[in-house]
Amino acid sequence: MSTEIPAAMRDPGTATKVQILATEHWSLLATRSLTYTESLSRVNIFLAILSGAVIALALVAQADRFGMTFIAVAIPLLSVALFAGIATISRLMALNRDDYRWVIGMNRLRHGYLELFPELEEYLTASPYDDLQGALRTLGIESPAAAGRLGSVLHLFQTLPGMLTVIVASIAGAIGALAAAAISVPPLGSVLAAATAFAVVVVALQAWGRRAVTSRPPSLEPRFPSPPG
Repeated sequence: MSTEIPAAMRDPGTATKVQILATEHWSLLATRSLTYTESLSRVNIFLAILSGAVIALALVAQADRFGMTFIAVAIPLLSVALFAGIATISRLMALNRDDYRWVIGMNRLRHGYLELFPELEEYLTASPYDDLQGALRTLGIESPAAAGRLGSVLHLFQTLPGMLTVIVASIAGAIGALAAAAISVPPLGSVLAAATAFAVVVVALQAWGRRAVTSRPPSLEPRFPSPPG
C-alpha cells in the first residue's frame, strides 16, 4: 500500500524553509516574553517610587501637621512621581506597539507554513493573516462581544497604561489641590483644582494612547489580509 508524498515534501528545500520559519517563530515568542517582563518591571519601578513618596510625605505630615512645609515638600516630591508615571505610560505604549509587531510577525510566519502545507490550516487556532482582524484573532479577541469590550472606555482602564493613567491623574489632582492650598484658595477651590487637573491628565493621556494605537508604520501594512467574511 503506497502513501502519496505531499508536493511540498518532495521539494528538497522545504525542510530548510520550515527550519528558518520555525527559528524565527521561536525568536519572536522569546521577544514577546521579554516585552511582558519589561512591562511588569516598569510598573513595579513606578509603584515603588510612588510608595516611597507617599511614605516620605506621611512622615513629613506627622511633623508639620500638613502645614506649609508639608506643601513645599509634597509638590516637588509628587512632581517626580508624576514624571515617573508619565514616562512609564509612554514606555508601556511603546511596548504594546512592539508586542503588536511580534504578533503580526508570527501571523506572517504562520501564513508561510500554510503556503508550504495548506492542509494544516484546519489545525491552527491562531490567525495566518497580518491585518488587525488577524492580530485580534491571535490575541483571542475575535468574537463581536470581545471586540466590543476592546473598544469600550472601560476596557481602556483595564489595561496597564489605562490603570496607570488613573493613578497618574490622581497624582496630578493632588498636586493641583496642594498648589491651590499654597495660595490660600478656599477648600472648594482646591477640590475644583484637583478635579480639573485629574480630568485634563486623563483626557490627554487617553488621546495620546489612542493616537499611538492608530499609528502604523509601513512595515506593518497588511501583506496577507483576512479574507472577506
